[in-house]
Formats: sequence, structure tokens, C-alpha cells
Amino acid sequence: MKRFFWCFMVCLGYTGQVAAQNADSLAVAKVVDSLIGVATKLTIDKQKFDDALLINEQSQHLSVSKFGRESPQFGKCIHNLGVIYFYKGDYIQTEKYWIESKNIRERTVGKKHFDYAQSVDNLAVLYWIMGNYGKAELLYLESNALLETLVGKDNFEYAKGLNNLAGLYFSTGRYEKAEMLYIESQIIREKKLGKKHPEVLNGLNNLATLYMYLGNYESAETLYLEAKTLQEKGSDKEHPDYAVCLDNLGVLYFKMGNYEKAERLFIESKSINEKAVGKEHSAYATNLNNLAALYLDSGKLENAKHCYLESKAIREKVLGSEHPDYASSLSNLASLYSKLGDYEHAEAIWLQSKGIREKTIGKRHPDYANNLLNLAILHRETSRYDQSEKENLEAKGILEEVLGKENDEYAISLLHLYLLNLATSNFSEAKVYLLSANSIYLSLLLKSNRHLSEREISSYRKKNSVILDQCFSFNHTQPDFSPTCYDNALFLKGFLQNAAIRVNHPILPDSATTEQYYLFKSLHRRLAAEYAKPIAERKNVEELENRANDLEKELARKIAGYGEAMRQVKWQEVQAALKPSEAAIEFVHYQYWDKKETDSTLYAALVLRPGMAQPLFVPLFEEKQLEALLALKGQTPDLFYKNLYSWEGKGQTLRQLVWQPLEAALSGAKTVYFAPSGLLHRLNMGAIPSGAKATVGDQYRLVGLNSTRNVGRVPNPADVTNVTTATATLFGGIQYDMDSTAVLREQTVSPEKTNTLRSQLDFSQSDSTLRGGAWRYLPGSEKEVAELEKIMASAGIKAQVFKGFSGSEARFKAMSQPSPRILHLATHGFFFPDPKAAPAKTGPDDQVVFKSSDHPLMRSGLVLAGGNYAWQTGKSLKSGVEDGILTAYEISQIDLSQTELVVLSACETGLGDIKGSEGIYGLQRAFKIAGAKRVLMSLWQVPDQQTSRLMGLFYKNWLSDKMPVGDALRAAQNTLRERGYDPFYWAGFVLVE
Repeated sequence: MKRFFWCFMVCLGYTGQVAAQNADSLAVAKVVDSLIGVATKLTIDKQKFDDALLINEQSQHLSVSKFGRESPQFGKCIHNLGVIYFYKGDYIQTEKYWIESKNIRERTVGKKHFDYAQSVDNLAVLYWIMGNYGKAELLYLESNALLETLVGKDNFEYAKGLNNLAGLYFSTGRYEKAEMLYIESQIIREKKLGKKHPEVLNGLNNLATLYMYLGNYESAETLYLEAKTLQEKGSDKEHPDYAVCLDNLGVLYFKMGNYEKAERLFIESKSINEKAVGKEHSAYATNLNNLAALYLDSGKLENAKHCYLESKAIREKVLGSEHPDYASSLSNLASLYSKLGDYEHAEAIWLQSKGIREKTIGKRHPDYANNLLNLAILHRETSRYDQSEKENLEAKGILEEVLGKENDEYAISLLHLYLLNLATSNFSEAKVYLLSANSIYLSLLLKSNRHLSEREISSYRKKNSVILDQCFSFNHTQPDFSPTCYDNALFLKGFLQNAAIRVNHPILPDSATTEQYYLFKSLHRRLAAEYAKPIAERKNVEELENRANDLEKELARKIAGYGEAMRQVKWQEVQAALKPSEAAIEFVHYQYWDKKETDSTLYAALVLRPGMAQPLFVPLFEEKQLEALLALKGQTPDLFYKNLYSWEGKGQTLRQLVWQPLEAALSGAKTVYFAPSGLLHRLNMGAIPSGAKATVGDQYRLVGLNSTRNVGRVPNPADVTNVTTATATLFGGIQYDMDSTAVLREQTVSPEKTNTLRSQLDFSQSDSTLRGGAWRYLPGSEKEVAELEKIMASAGIKAQVFKGFSGSEARFKAMSQPSPRILHLATHGFFFPDPKAAPAKTGPDDQVVFKSSDHPLMRSGLVLAGGNYAWQTGKSLKSGVEDGILTAYEISQIDLSQTELVVLSACETGLGDIKGSEGIYGLQRAFKIAGAKRVLMSLWQVPDQQTSRLMGLFYKNWLSDKMPVGDALRAAQNTLRERGYDPFYWAGFVLVE
């Protein structure tokens, strides 16, 4: 368990008060103060320590010659000498001079003097940094009491003391006290100094760091960015304070999973500190430590080792070998050695770190518990099971006492006890620990949904995904664990999507409910902060819980769909909704653990039938087997998909991997509800051959779902064919090259819209027939929407058609509310893979925002009228004019809650990044978040003419012949099959309900 370091910004005092003196003495005192001021400026602003020491030496000589060694002036010079060594990173010399200065001041001006209070406060800062927390707290309390008496509570010097004491409380796990003091200090400093003052910026940084540690990433990022922006405007970018801001923001981005941003910030911060304070400074050591942690997590082990060793050497020299930060450096280095398989070195280093932590922070601290847990893991991996159990149980006890059971660190300790019992084949005990860890994780995830953003929840899930992998892996040897696995799949599949649909973007009926909703989120943020604290320091938890629970009941009553979105479905509910001839399948994929982690990603199916005592767990295949089948390997798309879904080609192998293992469990089933996972999202399940002339879709009526939880929930509203007031909006026959007059005319429908998301764009691929590549006019799409308009008119559905110049992004965003029951989009679509996962390429389109964005919903979208200009130039024709590139992210922000079906009659609209159990991040997800009930989409580039033919058949089957939506699609695809079309032409479209 590695640890990042972030920097708190402490505040030192530098100036004292001059006592009443005669004119000559006063003049000399002013010269002394002036010299000290110059030395201070050289120290803090310029980091020219040698020059500062020379200037300070002049002030010392002048003070001794005029006032003697037993004088306030000489005490001030000695104190400033300590300040220089403090910023230089030489804490031994700092302590020596500050103690000397404190003693001089006590003898010359007394304890009830500002200079003495300053000495006490700065010594407290030093002892805090050196890890002597007991001495530091006593000195802080003394200093703050003196400052309150001398200058009052409404003074920025008093605020400094509060800031520093808050940092100490954070370091010792007293988070509530820390937050309270930071906020109090910040209020005073903003009032006295203004928002742009460096000390106010330091306060923002400190409060942000506290929130980051407590898991409140959204608040932390807001404060960090505010501090960074203000520092860029008002201070030197080469200053150590700016380096601190960058480094802390880098830690936050690492925790949020954005490694590229984190590395850039760490390197920039390190470069600043190298120039400003040198390589033998604790700040530089922190930069190295954080870079090492990033490299370790990224698999760059040699880079990590180099950084860890250099950081450790600096800390040992600067802080000494009995400092908590040095102990953390040891622990991090031991993690690296353990990962490299050098257990002997790792164990020795962890034992050394444990000893230091026991002396400095005590046994009742999460860091000490984590040290024990690291040793327990090592001893388990080296088969010293008794020793491992003893350490693991001790760590678990500490975490339970200090943090409580509803905590992810406590859950991780349970997980390792599970692994220990698994290693010793004590399966009954292992199961108990795994069930407990899983239960805590799901409970925390559900709570996080009430206050975190989607990105924050995603990061939290990634951090704890190993618990889920263990559950599915355990099912291989313990079949009675399948109920838990099925419930996990129901809970997790589409969890974030459901949150975005109904919880993060609820339809709030009035302003009073809106206020209640945001109060509800605020209460849960406060609760999350309390839960993260040690139990002894939590306050008002019961009161906050009661208020939050009461408010949630009120929201569930007022907000349509809120209660249903939050409700958790169990496998028994899905089973109860199945008819005798039906089955439900949850496909899952996971990192496989066989007592130890393996490099295999496995796929399995959890099958549910009426009358089953529990779900059936069916192992399927290893991911690399399916990857091999899905590799294009230079083939053209038509030949590839014909081969993939052909019995004579890859079809038999595909069936053997995916469906053949399930046939016994599906015996007698006619309708199969299934929720795919991982690479299975890339397949049309119904098109998989089951014989020379038959498909799986011929055997079963397949219904694709995001999660089979939808089988057991309240049914969707009636089909549009049963609604007499149904409306439709159709886009097709779009002109992608438009003159400026036409573009500006069409923009009048939405003059308030401004798109600022584009950057340099260039797309040089060319394809004249498929719905992809160069954005050329699609003649088949114009015929398509014209035919569909007639079909809908005969079915009594009022259709609005946008084609040519009118098929614009502005028209799409200006759709009237309520949204149309049918939304049909016959146009070009695009998807770019994750740039971090795709092979490195060079070319003019490398910086295309659609390719380079780290947000998957920005790399997927649709092209509408006039889109070629923006695609090629990266600009709109005019400021405030939509550019014709409609991204999935933009779609997700639109209200389509009344839309029953979205038909994406475009290329590759079913593609996107695969994100664990969340499925595909692309257009499908965007339309679902926007509120659409069903989405018909494509998995590959289908030719224009055949797409139009398929769509005509589908709508005729659905609207004229009154078939259910899914049956209408299957019938249309079968018609093309019967006419001799290869799967390439009909199997690309799938329906997700």
C-alpha cells in the first residue's frame, strides 16, 4: 500500500515589534530590521540562501556591537537565521537557532510579547514537520493563546496560528478539528488580506488537501484550481508555493485516475523545486515520492525505484531516520521491492517503517495499521500464514476502532483475511470475510451515489474493483456464491448510468424541491466527511442521518423515478418476473484470482430460470480468445463480418465460446433476456450461427438489456404504436457542406447556443459509400426518411423531417418538449478509441478533440448539417453558431425523457469505450442518460443502401404490422437474410432496451 505525499503550507512569522529606544538606537534598529528584511526576501522570494546568510551576518554584527547578545534585536537576528535554514531544509540548524532566539526573547521581552509568541509558533511548525507532534501541539496551543491575548482573534497573525494547528490536527487524524480551524483561519485572512494574498491561497490549498484526503474530490479540485489560477495571476510561477499547488493537484488527478495530467503536474512541480530550493530539500523529495507512486501504478518499475531511493535518501538526510515521512518513504520502497519479488528486502524495510511509526504516531493510526497489513500480505505470499493472520487481525482491529466498519480501508483488511483463508483452503471462513467485504463495498458505493459526481464514483469503483473480481473468482470453486455474484451484477451494471439519469439529473418539479434536492446532497457530503473520521471524533452523525433519511423519503415522493432508481433489485425479483419459457442471463467478465492474482480476464454467465434454487454460474472463455476472433487483421469489413458470423468461418468457434456452454441451462427456453459484458458488447448475439443455416436468434427470442434488473422492474411505458398522440422527428438527407448563408439561417432556431468544445480538426480518411470516413452526402438517407414519413403518416404518427440545410445541430438541440416518441437519425457517426489505449500515431489529426479527449463521450458523436467545415478547420462559421458536430456528451445533456425509441441509422453508433460493468461509453449511453427508453444502433459501418432498406422493413413491421419493436427488427433482418444478404449487411444493428 503505497502512499502519496501532499504539501501543507505552513505560515511563519518574520517581523517583531521594536521597543521604545533613543533616536540613535532606533536608527540602528531600523538598519537591523532592514537587513533582516533583505535576508528574508532573498530566502523566501529568491531562495538565495548563501546571500541571505551573508546579509543576516551583517545584521548580527551590528546588533551585537550596538545592543549586545542579550537584546531583542539580536534575538530577532538569530530567529531569522533559523528561518533561512528552515527554507534551506536544514532542520537541525533551524531548531538550534530558534531555541536560542526563544530563550533570548523570554529573557529580554518576556513571554507576553509578540516576538516570543512568534518563536513559540515557529518552533511548533518545525516540530510538526519533524514529526514530533506532542511538542508541536503544546507549542501551538501556547502560541495561539498568546496571540489571542496580544492581537485578538480578528488578526491575520492569529489566523496563521490556526492554520498551522489545523495542519497538525490533520497529520494526527483529527479531521473535524482541522477543517474547523482551516475554515476559521480562511475567513479571517480573506477579510484582512483579500482573496489574492499568498497566505489566503495557502489556506485554499490546505483546505483542498483535507477534502482530497477525505475523498471529497469535487470540492478539492475546485479549491485547488482556484488557488492555482490566483497564484498564476499574482505570483511567480517559479516559486515553491506554486510548485506545492501543482504537486497537490497532481495527487488529486492521480486519485481520480487521470495519470497524464498528474505526471505533467508532478514533473513541472519538481522542476520548479529543483531550481528554487535544490535537490536536497523535503519538497523535492516529495516530488520524487509522488512521481514514484505514479510510475509504480503505471508499471514503470525502474523509474519508480530510482525516484523512491532518491526521495528516501533526501528525507533521511533532511528529516532524520525517525520521522513519519521517512517511514512512509520506507513503506513505499518496500511496496516496490515486494512487487519485484524481493520479499527479503521488503520485509526488512516494512519492519523498520513499522517501528518508526509506532514511536511517532502510535499504534492507533491508519498508517500503522496499513504497515501491519503490508507485512501480513507479504507473510501470506511467503506462506507464513500464522504470522500473517496475527498481523492482519491486529490491523483489522485498529481500523475498526479508529475508522469503523463502514470504511473501505476496513473492507480491504477483510479482503486480505479472505485471501489468507483461501490460501489455507479454509473456504467457509474465507466466504464469511468475502461476504462482509463485498457488503461494505456495495453499501459505500450506494452512499457515494448520493453525493459524489459520476467521475468520483467511477474512480471509487475502480479503486475497489478487486473485491468484485474476488467474488466472481470464488464462484469457480464455491457454486453457492452465485446468488451474491448475480446480485452484484444487478447492482453494478449501469450503476453510474442510472445515477446520471435519475439521481444526478433529476426532473425537479419546483424550486422548493430543487432546494431540498441540493440540501440532500449536501447532507450526504457532510456525512461522508464524518464517516471518514475516527469514530471518537465524529459529531452529529445520527442527527445528519435522520435529516438525510427524512429528506430522501420526501424526494422519493416528489421526484418521478427517484425511488425506483435508488432501489436495489435482487436476483429473486428477476426470477419472479420470468415466465416458464423465459430465462435471464447476466454475462460478467473479471480479473481471475486463483489464490493469487493471474493475468487472465475470464468471462462467465449467470443463468436464471423459474424454479431454480439459485442462479447457475457457467464459466465461458478467456478474453484473449474472443479478442483473437475480433481482430480485423487487414481484412475488409465486409469479408471480416461475413467470416465472423459464418458457420464455415469463425462462427463455430464463436458459438463454442459464447452459447454452447449455456445450451443445457437454456433447454426449453424461448425468450432469453441477456445483459452483455466487456467485449460481448461488440457482438450481435442473435447473429451467432448455431448451424450451417441457423443462428442463435432462430433458437431464442433474444432481448438485449443493460441489466436484467429491468426484467424485474416496473415495465416501460406502452409502445408508441399504442399512443394516439405519438410524434416523430427524423433527420436524413443532410448536407454536410453548406454555404454560410444557409448555416446562419438555420442557427436562428437556437441563437443562445454557443459551442466552444472544438480544437484543431482534420480527418483525412475517405469513404464514399459507408456511413463513416469523409462526410459525404448520403442519397440513401434522404429516400429513407421520405419513406419513413409515409409509413408513420399511415400509422397516425405526426413526423417532422429535417434534411438538407435544416438537419442541423441547432435544430436537434431545439427540439420541442416533450421530446418526440420516435427520434430517427440517418447520418454519419464517429467514434475514436481511448488515446491512452490506442497505439501511438502521428499525423495531422493527432490533436483532434474527438481523438484526444480523455472523456469518452467526447470521442463519439453524430455529424449534422455543415459539419465538414468544423471537422476540417476546428472552427464554427461564426461565434455563437453550432458547428454541426454533435458529441455524445452534448446529447447526454438534452431532455429525451419522453422518447421511446432512438434509431441511430448511422455507422458504428454502438461503439465506445468499454468501462467495466458500465458497458459502452458512447452514443448508446448518451441517449440513455438523456432519458430515451430504447436505442437501436450499429456495431460497424453498414452501407448506405442496405441500411435504408433495413430501416424501411423495420418500421413497416413495427408500425404497420404492429410487431413489438424487437420482433420487428429481427423480422427485418431475417428478410435480408432470406434475400441472400451476408451478415455484414444486416447483423450490424442491435436493439438495447
